[in-house]
Order: sequence, then structure tokens, then C-alpha cells
Amino acid sequence: MLSWFARNGVCANLLMLLIIVAGVATLSEVKQEVFPEISTDKILVSVAYPGAAPAEVEKGVCLRIEEAVDGIAGIKRLNAYASEGAGTATIDALPGTDIKTLLDEVKMRVDSISTFPEECEKPLVQELVLRRRVLEVAIHGEVEYPSLRKAAEKVRDGLSSIDGVSLVQLTNARPYEISIEISETALRRHQLSFDQVATAVRRSSLDLPGGSIKTAEGEILLRTKGQAFRGAEFENITLLTRPDGTRVRIGDVCDVRDGFADTDQETFFDGKPAIMVSVFRVGDQNATDIAEKIAAFISTASAGLKLPGGLELTIWQDDSKVLRGRLDLLIRNGRAGLILVFLSLALFLKLRVAFWVALGIPVCFLGAIALMPLFGMSINVVSLFAFIVVLGIVVDDAIIVSESIYRLEHSGQPRLEASVEGCKQVARPVIFAVLTTIAAFFPLLTIPGSLGRIMAVIPTIVISVLIFSLIESLLILPNHLSHGRPKKKSSPNALTAAWGAVQGQVERGLSFVISRIYSPLLHACLRWRYLSVAASLAIILATAGLFMGGWIQFHFMPKVDADNAVAFVSMPQGTPAAITRRAVQRLEKSARKLEAQLKAEGHSKGKGVFRHVCSSLGGLPFREAQDTRGGRSAGFSGSHLCEVNIELAPAEERTINSNEIARRWRELTGPIADANEVTYTASFFSTGDAVNVDLASSNAQALAAAAERLKKELARLEAVHDITDSFRSGKRELQLRIREDAKHFGLSQADLGRQVRQGFYGLEAQRILRGRDEIRVMIRYPEDERRSLGDIENMRIRTRDGSEVPFRSVADIKYGRGFASINRADRRRIVTVKADVDKNASSSNAISSVIEEELMPAILADFPGVRYSMEGERRERLESLSGLTKGFGLALFMIFILLAIPFKSYLQPLIIMSVIPLGLVAAVWGHIFMGMDMTIFSMFGLVALTGVLVNDSLVMVDFINCSRKAGAGLFDTIVMAGRVRFRPILLTSLTTFAGLTPLLLERSLQARFLIPMAVSLGFGVLFATAISLVMVPVGYLVLEDLRALASSAPGEDEEGASEKEAGPSQASLPVPAPPAPPLA
Repeated sequence: MLSWFARNGVCANLLMLLIIVAGVATLSEVKQEVFPEISTDKILVSVAYPGAAPAEVEKGVCLRIEEAVDGIAGIKRLNAYASEGAGTATIDALPGTDIKTLLDEVKMRVDSISTFPEECEKPLVQELVLRRRVLEVAIHGEVEYPSLRKAAEKVRDGLSSIDGVSLVQLTNARPYEISIEISETALRRHQLSFDQVATAVRRSSLDLPGGSIKTAEGEILLRTKGQAFRGAEFENITLLTRPDGTRVRIGDVCDVRDGFADTDQETFFDGKPAIMVSVFRVGDQNATDIAEKIAAFISTASAGLKLPGGLELTIWQDDSKVLRGRLDLLIRNGRAGLILVFLSLALFLKLRVAFWVALGIPVCFLGAIALMPLFGMSINVVSLFAFIVVLGIVVDDAIIVSESIYRLEHSGQPRLEASVEGCKQVARPVIFAVLTTIAAFFPLLTIPGSLGRIMAVIPTIVISVLIFSLIESLLILPNHLSHGRPKKKSSPNALTAAWGAVQGQVERGLSFVISRIYSPLLHACLRWRYLSVAASLAIILATAGLFMGGWIQFHFMPKVDADNAVAFVSMPQGTPAAITRRAVQRLEKSARKLEAQLKAEGHSKGKGVFRHVCSSLGGLPFREAQDTRGGRSAGFSGSHLCEVNIELAPAEERTINSNEIARRWRELTGPIADANEVTYTASFFSTGDAVNVDLASSNAQALAAAAERLKKELARLEAVHDITDSFRSGKRELQLRIREDAKHFGLSQADLGRQVRQGFYGLEAQRILRGRDEIRVMIRYPEDERRSLGDIENMRIRTRDGSEVPFRSVADIKYGRGFASINRADRRRIVTVKADVDKNASSSNAISSVIEEELMPAILADFPGVRYSMEGERRERLESLSGLTKGFGLALFMIFILLAIPFKSYLQPLIIMSVIPLGLVAAVWGHIFMGMDMTIFSMFGLVALTGVLVNDSLVMVDFINCSRKAGAGLFDTIVMAGRVRFRPILLTSLTTFAGLTPLLLERSLQARFLIPMAVSLGFGVLFATAISLVMVPVGYLVLEDLRALASSAPGEDEEGASEKEAGPSQASLPVPAPPAPPLA
């Protein structure tokens, strides 16, 4: 096949054209996003229990769900969360579990629960899918709230009409509600109950089909039309008819309010009242396309919406800007890397050869792009980084093939014959070299956790590119290098002459290095080979000591610069909105002060460091968007919550990072009185809280005391801040209990609770759909009868015979306080203690070690019934590192197998793999040289590095074996192998490093989280490959010494080594008389 493709130019070119066309055609169809869209492998069960306290939700909802799903195969972890008015359960699936099958089983079990409280709504069971928001549009201005809401609806409807925009929602708007309010006095005067009012509404406000009448003219449908949609229509509903025939309408005895639900939600954008319209990406839609269409709509079509004067539309939280910024950054670095790779090739190869080798890069890339839809991949930050990683690696096999072809061509063979024979000679080692690289990247596909699923894009892209590089270098490249005849000497033009002079200088310098530096060094190291081995071991051990001793810091996740700095505040539950509003104002004031300081210090390169400030009272929209527990049902609303979100200028337009901004904002704000939690965050990507400890116990008091003890211990650690826990007191409660003597009236606890609930929370008479909004029709007491404790004592309880009794005569009141929320994990009540870590002072790994080794043993000794588990970043770290360790072992084993097969030896693969520890050392020192801490991405780079390192060593050992098989002496062969392989080894190392160099030099804070992997690969390949030019020959000679010792054969001196064979070789590289001349 190799010969056929080399001789058939049409077939080779058609194959290349097919790859190019497939890639170009696919490129426009691949979706674009910031990060890869991954499956959460979670199932969410949510049940609304309106008006219920967290303790009631736990008992009536969470425990029922836990009992129902207990024993289902495939469940890894079950978390339940009880908050006011709702309960949720999140089920984590075991790896490899079919999520659809598990979803069906969970849904069947939950739907069969018959013991939910009557007031609960129907359970919602669904796979947890993270919606991909593209941007938000802020509608803000000094107008009344109803006008603001109507304007927001117009904007929503206008955006929904745009072709290609599928999902648009109002995210922080107060819901519509029709409230029918009737006083206790009116109920008593007309001898009514809430149930009777609700029945009247349900009987009159409805549409019913009445069948049809078949007449001679045709069939006529019968319909009863009576559904009320507006407050005035509900006022006209007949409530009761007196014996004299007079009607009493709802409007006669009730106050009907057609407005908004009684919530404390407020949003201010740049100090003005606002409502946000969120736009989401659905399916394969591109975020950038959607953002462009919305920007065009706001600038042109918004005038036609006829919005009230004073209103402005501002695009906010535009993730497409983040996407474009990061994609442009990586594309720019990739373009620069491609140029550097070509220049590296052009310095050592003929321009014709360099051109055809470099052409293989876009061909291989387009081939991989053509496969992206098959693997469900998108164009994102991680996938583009994968292309940069493989940029220099992809030409390694092409360099080996082209060098082999050129050597034969220079020896006098015709180009076509040289192409065929040169390709055949190196086909086997090239194939196995590519396979070893694939083997090194393959284990990265098996890393567990959300981070592993995101990073799995890198090995998928790299492996795809390498497969196409094998096709290109063995089937397409030989044909291209066989074209034409050697040109006759002629006078070169000025450009060719200049470049030839540069190549000459490079060649002379290279020859000087080989003959005057490398060869003497290699001779010396071979003579003192055991000292060389000892020195290498010393370097490895010293580097390991630096790492284990903490001289080289390891942070699981780097702090990635973000485009927002956000502060979250949680006051005690039940705190009035007026008090929480003061916390918002304090945060805004300190933010304005910080903005002035940053401007005075000159940290802005353009319009300022701060772009917009969005404040939310009554909710945490930013945290809610990132949560995986089910949105508002997970406790992200209430008058005690607030959030201030600052949009920052892009990282390139400021000289201060987002984490420093958040730190200074924290210092300027200071402590907020009575706040349970104050958290500042400015991280673009996170795998969990830096410190997250789950404490579990059946004793609530011991649980609270242990959590408080842990918080105090953490507060003593200088690097730890923003310490909080989930054990918080809820709102004050009036706990009602039916009296024994009330049972004479036929009343029960259920009757008491139901009537109190109807009066103060409200009785839902019906739900109507008005336009795009679902509206509840609620019946309750007027607002002025629901504001004091005396109102409940003035209430009348209706008995089953229709009579009324005072509340005090049938019920007792007990004052108390419950929980703000209740967390459960694997059927146990837990308290979660969270904190953040200043990574300039310590690392989350170090703090977690202190917790596990020092703090928790002492706490558990004082609270024997308490157990704990490390969650958040710690759990993700352990899962990822455990998977990475297994993957590294698997990679080494696969590489060993792939080396042992062609060499038919168990020992020679060890010589080749001996460069791997040196590569790891080089990678560690690369981090030191770059002034960077190691991260999990560094570890990913180390695993991938193992396969890249062995490639050049593989070809060198194969060269030595082949030369010895031809009858050359051992020592001379080893020296010759080093001299002959020096050029291609140097070139493959330079191209790999050159491809990564722009990214290594990138100062942008946005690329910081990817650079550690590039450092591991770049420095590992550059320096370890250089070392391998010495240590692989040394290792080969040491192995021969051991063989001689094992066989008790007489040894030979270094200059006249044994002629014994080192083992058969499966490749057939020829032994040239002199080293090959430059390919120039």
C-alpha cells in the first residue's frame, strides 16, 4: 500500500483533498462555547411544598424520596435539601451507569409515593442538565415596576422572535398573581369560609367543552366560555345568592388585586431598578451567532418596541465575549506556533521538504475537525488548546519519514524510489512511535469527575490528529516528496540566497555542536556511564525532594481570572428586606470607593476597571445560575439574601487581576453586622469550594457544636477566609397545636393547620395562563390582617357544621425557631462547613491536610457520634488524582507493550522509557523557571509527556540494533547513532517546543489555567529529549554490561565493544557510511 500511494499521485492528492473538504465543511457546523458541554450524571427530584418549614419539608418530602429510591442500582450518592417551601434530592450516578435507565427507575419509584402531604405539588423528576446562558439584557430605568415589567416582556417577546434564538426568559421578575382578599369580618358577616370562596371561583371561572350538534348545515361545536383572566372578571363572579334572589359578587365582599406576588425581590442595574432577560443556547446553537443577533436587535429594532421614556437596554453577562476573547487568544497563539514550527523546519530542511511537512499540519487538523461532531465535541477553550498541544507533535513522524527519504535521495537514488524505500524503512518505528503517543494520551479519557469529563476533549483531539498524521506521513507525504527531478544548479534569487546563507550558518553551528560538544560529551558519559546514571538518579531524587518538601507548591486548580467580582450576603432568615438592603448599600459604597482607587492607581487601560454593577435583593441569581440543586427550590430566594455583581473590564484592559479586586473589596467593606455569610468570589472556573467539610450525626446539638468548633479552628488559620456553615436558625415560628377539648367540635390538627394556611399563606383556587405567564389565583386575608401576631388570635376557626369558634379556644401557641434549611447526604442529616483559601499564603490541599490530620481528630474525640467527609475541591482532587495515577500506570504499561513487541525484548523498552523520569524532572524545573505553581493541568501534561518522550529514543535504539545487525561494533554504533539521530531528534524537540512557545510566553490572565500543561509538555520534551541523546546511549551500554555479566562473558573496553547482538530489530534503518548531510 505504501508503494502504491507513493507512485499514485492522483490517489494521494484526492485523499488529502477529501480530508480538507470534510474538515472545512464541518468547521462551519461545529458549535462554539466557552467550555465543553458535559453530562452531569445527576438526577434531580424536586417537590414544591408551599408554605412549609424546612423541618416539615424534610419529614414530608425528603425522607419519603430517600425511602423510595433506596436500593436502586447505579446510585453513587444521594443528597437531599429541605428549604422553606420546597424539597430537592440530587442523585449522583455511578460511572458507567445508563442515566436514562436510572432516570426511569427513579421516576417510577417517586411517582409511586402516596404519602406526600396533600399540599405538595406533583414531583418533578428529570436529568439535571445545565442550561447554557449566552447573555442577559438588562432593562433598567426610573419607572414604576408594572411599566418596567411590561417593557421587559416586550423585550423578551422581541428577542424570542429572532431567528435562531430559541429560549428567552425573565429571570428575576416578580411573578404575576391575582389575590382575592377577604377579611375575617366579611367571612363572619356572610357566614363564608375560604373553601366556599374557592369553590365559587372554580365553578364560575372555567371553560368546558360541551360536545357537538350535527345539523344539516354541518357539525357545530358546543363550548362553555366563562374563564376569568383579569381581576375585574373575578370581581363579577357570583359568590352566593340570597333567598330573596339577590347576588353577592366576589367584588362586593373581597378586595381583588391583580398584580404581583408578595416577594421582596429587587434588582438594580447601575443604581436603577431593573429586570433581566436571559437568553440561552439550545442544542448546537452558537453563542457568538446568538450574541451578534441580539446586539443587532438592541441597536436597531428596539426602537420599535415603544418602551417608556427613561428606560435603557444593556447587554450584561455576555459569555460570548468571554468565548471570543479566549478563542482569539488561543487562535493567535496557535497561528504564532504554526509559524515558529515552519521556521524551525525551514532552518534544517529544504524549503520544499519543509513546505510539504508543514502542509501536513492543517491537513491533520482538518481531519480531526471532521470527526468532532461524531464525538459530540465543540470549538471551545479546551479543544483549541488541544490543537496547540499537538501542533508541534504532529510533524514528528513526518520529519522522520522525510529525513529517511532525503538520505536515500542524497545517496543517489531517484526521488520516487527514495520515497518508496525511505518510507518503508521507517514505517514500523513511526507507527509504533505514534501508537506510544496515543497510549500516553488515552488514559486521560478515563479521569473521573467533572474536570475529567471536560479535559477528555484534549486526548480525543490529540489522538484524532495523530491518526491523521500517520495517514498523511505514510500515504500522502512520500508522494509529494517524489515529485519532479533534482533541479540543475542555477543562480538563486536574493531571497533564496539569503535564506540559504542562514541555513548554512545553522548547519555550521549544528556541525560544530555535534562534533565539538556533543560527541566528546557522549564519549565521556559512555566511559563514565555509571557516574552518569548516578548523576541522573541524584537529579531525579533532588527534584522529588523539592516537590515533597513543599518547595514547589501544588494547587489543584489555578485561580483563573474572571470577568466578574461577586459578593454574596446571607442574613439570618426572616431578616426584613430593609435591613438586608443596608448590606447592599454598604457593598455598593465600598465598590464605588474601590473603583475610584483603581482609577487613581492607573489600573485601567481603557474605559475603567468596572463596567457595570448589578445588585439583587431577595435572591442570589449569580450563585443560582451555577448551582446543581434545582434553582430557587434550593433556597436562593428570601428577604435575607442579597448579591452585588461587578462586571470587570476584560483582563487585557486592566493591570490587576479579579482575585486581587475581590480581596480589596472585602477589606474595604469590612464585616457586615449580623450576617451569617459574606462571600466574595472572582474565579472563572471552579471544581468546588476550596474547603468543604460535611459533618454528619443523628444528634443535632452535637452536629451544631462540632460545626461551630471547626469554624473557630479554621478562623485561626491565616490563609482561610469567608468561613461559613449550613447550620443556621430559621425564621421565628408560631407552633400551633389543637387542644384536646377542640375535638368536641369535630376539629383535628389537619383542620387547624389547613385553615390557618388558607388565611395567611393563601388557598390556591386555580392557575390560569395569561399570555406566556402562568398566574396563581390565591384567596387569603387582606395584607393588613396578616402583619401582626394579634391577627392570628383574632382568627375564627370553622367547624364541620359551619359554626365558628375563636382561635384561642381551640388551639395553643408555642413560640420557637426552626432551621433555615436542612441538608442530608446518604440518608443522614449533615452540616456543611465551607471556606476559601488565599492561594498567595497557602493552598487548599495544605489546608485540607491540616483539617484531616490535626483539626478533625480532636473534634471527633470530643464529639464521638459525629462523622465527616471532605467534599468540594478535595473530593474532586482525590478522584482526579486517583484516576490520573491509574491512568499514568496504564500509560506506562501500554507503552512498554508497544515497545516490547517490535524489539522482541523485555529490557530494551526500559532503556527507552528511562527518559520518562528525566522528562518529569524537566517539566518540574520548567514550572520553577516560569515561576508557576503546579496544578492538576500540569499533571495532565506529565501523563501526556510520557508518550512523546519515547518516540525519539525508540528510533535511536532501533538504529543501534539495525547497525549492529549489519556487523558494526557496539561502542562505535552507539556513538554513530547519537551523531546521526542528533539532527532529527533536535528538530522534533524544537518543533514541539516551538508550537507551545507562544502560549508559554502568553501573559494574559485568561490563559493561565492552560499554561501549566503546556509547560509540562514543552519543557519536558525540550530538555528531556536533549538528555536522552546522552542517557539512552548510556543506558544501552549499561544494559550490555549487565548482559555480559549475566552470561559471565569477558568484558570489553569502551573503544572496542563486544560484537554481540543487542537483539533482533523489526525495522531496517540502513547504516550510512558518513552521517546524513543537512536536508538543505
